[in-house]
Amino acid sequence: MGSNCPDSAMDNGKYSEELAVAVRIVHMACCLCRRVQEKLVSTNNEQVKSKDDDSPVTVADWSVQATVSWILAEVFGSQNVAIVAEEEIQTLSKPDSADLLEAVVNTVNECLSDAPKFGLKRPDDALRTSQVLDAISRCNSTGGPKGRHWILDPVDGTLGFVRGDQYAVALALIEDGKVVIGVLGCPNYPMKKEWLNYHHKFYQAMSKQSPPASDSWEKGCVMYTKKGSGEAWMQPMVLGNEKLEWPNSARLIKVSSIDDPAMATLCEPVEKANSNHSFTKGLVYSVGLNIFLHPNGRKQPLRVYSMVKYAAIARGDAEIYMKFARAGYKEKIWDHAAGVLIVEEAGGVVTDAGGHPLDFSRGIYLEGLDRGIIVCSGAALHEKIIGAVYASWESSNL
Repeated sequence: MGSNCPDSAMDNGKYSEELAVAVRIVHMACCLCRRVQEKLVSTNNEQVKSKDDDSPVTVADWSVQATVSWILAEVFGSQNVAIVAEEEIQTLSKPDSADLLEAVVNTVNECLSDAPKFGLKRPDDALRTSQVLDAISRCNSTGGPKGRHWILDPVDGTLGFVRGDQYAVALALIEDGKVVIGVLGCPNYPMKKEWLNYHHKFYQAMSKQSPPASDSWEKGCVMYTKKGSGEAWMQPMVLGNEKLEWPNSARLIKVSSIDDPAMATLCEPVEKANSNHSFTKGLVYSVGLNIFLHPNGRKQPLRVYSMVKYAAIARGDAEIYMKFARAGYKEKIWDHAAGVLIVEEAGGVVTDAGGHPLDFSRGIYLEGLDRGIIVCSGAALHEKIIGAVYASWESSNL
């Protein structure tokens, strides 16, 4: 594939080929998602279903999973590829989902026909319905402490996706229980920090008025890293008819250097169903963290959907992300694997609320998680937040 990364640490050594393929796959998946999201938002069609847990799933979820599964099997051999992924085919296989299934098959084939644009091989013939269903259902690994497992969240933050807001495409590789590659595509997250103050629809509209050569309104990015490199990188999304030409204007990203909680920006989940916002709010007001909610301060909580929160920490747009799950909710590895490694290699710290590293070796759930997840831009800030958690815990009703 030629020179696959702008730096030798990424381009050489173990996992370099896997990383190069994964970055290209995520770029391609992001383009698929953008097309589907534009249709969803503009037509308000019925191509959204509810899963057993009432969470939404769309054409994009199944289409990305099928596409990623097919490409990985083609590149590395299906016998060598085990994939842990979120979506199953039960809903898609029901008689009343025939139109939805047809839309997924068409979306997959449209995406795969563009594969050469991303430096990947397209199929000789369009995939049949049975092949698409097989590709989705092959993603049946349950992970574990041994072997190599790809971890995919095809559309992380589907609620944000269907609302025309933030979401992410996340792909990670776990070997013997450790995350070794992380790629995070954020199609609606602007390359330029100054545009975070605007809803992405605003600069999406402005981009149509700007000259094509201008990157002032550039939207969407793909972040990536591999374990032990001490570096994380960000590329702009491939737009329109552009081809992915490496290194694709990649630039190094680093976490913020702010280590004073009073100066830090807090990142919070939007989804109230899975998060305990009340404990987080109580924590915010304790131990010097009240500046986050000061009515005259600029440090209001940054609430965004999906693993985009990890992207915000990794490139220095925010300093703290805390997630305390509601009782009965178990964190899944595909919601964190790629983001955790990118933050860590960019210089950040990720642990549970007890200060222990997250354990990705115990199946599809983050088993043994102590209360919640704490993501910080550095060790000093992390230590202060962990201390605040312990101080606040006794009075919480979590």
